[in-house]
Amino acid sequence: MRQEIDLRSDTLTKPTPAMRKAMAEAEVGDAVIDIDPTVERLEHLTAEILGKEAAAFMPSGSMTNQVAVRVHCDRGSEFICEQDCHIYQYEQGAFASLSGLVAKTIPGQGGVLKIEHLRGQVRAHNDHFVHTRLLCLENTHNRGGGRILPQADVVESCQWAKSEGLATHLDGARLWNAAAATGISEAELAAPFDSVSVCFSKGLGAPVGSALVGSRDFIEQARRTRKLFGGGMRQAGIIAAGALYAIENHRGRLVEDHEHAKLLGDVFQSHEGFSIRGNSIDTNIVAVEIAPNLGSADAWVAKLEEHGVRCFAISDQAIRFVTHLDIHSDHIRQMRNIFARLVDAKA
Repeated sequence: MRQEIDLRSDTLTKPTPAMRKAMAEAEVGDAVIDIDPTVERLEHLTAEILGKEAAAFMPSGSMTNQVAVRVHCDRGSEFICEQDCHIYQYEQGAFASLSGLVAKTIPGQGGVLKIEHLRGQVRAHNDHFVHTRLLCLENTHNRGGGRILPQADVVESCQWAKSEGLATHLDGARLWNAAAATGISEAELAAPFDSVSVCFSKGLGAPVGSALVGSRDFIEQARRTRKLFGGGMRQAGIIAAGALYAIENHRGRLVEDHEHAKLLGDVFQSHEGFSIRGNSIDTNIVAVEIAPNLGSADAWVAKLEEHGVRCFAISDQAIRFVTHLDIHSDHIRQMRNIFARLVDAKA
């Protein structure tokens, strides 16, 4: 039977046997009216790793992001973000429908906002204008092809935001990947921000969950907003145990995913008409641009799926592949052979 190679996302990972065991044996309580001890351990460890005072466990990264922007901003105000960021592109405009906020989107360089993009972007105090309250960044940047934000640019941008009286939030869904790839600790990467969202259900391989970290006062407000959004969970230790196992055991292995992504990128770069978005692969996302004469992204997605390879089209002429815990070197070799045959057939 043909083996499917599913590269659509790192959210596809299945819990390992050891993770399932940890979940089955998790100590639980009612995390809404009292304390779930496993959730509490996860929150304390996450806050410690990221160098913040406190954390709140939530079902998804979309929720942690939306809770953060709501807490940081007054209703009717705006936040600044890069135009291709997840908060703007992939969360249904929840900041508007749930919290009455406006997004001011700015085009960056491959998803990276630099200080020259930000200067002059804060609204003047005037009865006609919304108030600018928050700067949001994303590291790694999904649509930028898993791009790692240069830390010097992050520090400079956050210093600028502080000087303008803005709060700062990081969508760090794949911050674990940035830390593994650069050798910079998660705490250092998170340090310039007032709040940080991280996901456990992507490269780390847990089945469910994200966390929001920040000051104790901020997280106290975040917990109230989590409840408002329907994110209070009862015996959540069962899923928190998977996340706890992931951050204790899977962070170091993320470099394997990055190595597989680079090998996968080589498959495309060896064929004329295919190129890598941003000309480099920083982490576990491979965004491939396709020359128009070779067909559309949708056509290539369909063609690859016929041969057992699954991926996503992210624009008319670009497809995305994501390596993860369940993708191994033999999958990359199979992918190389499949793609070579398809290109030869196209020629």
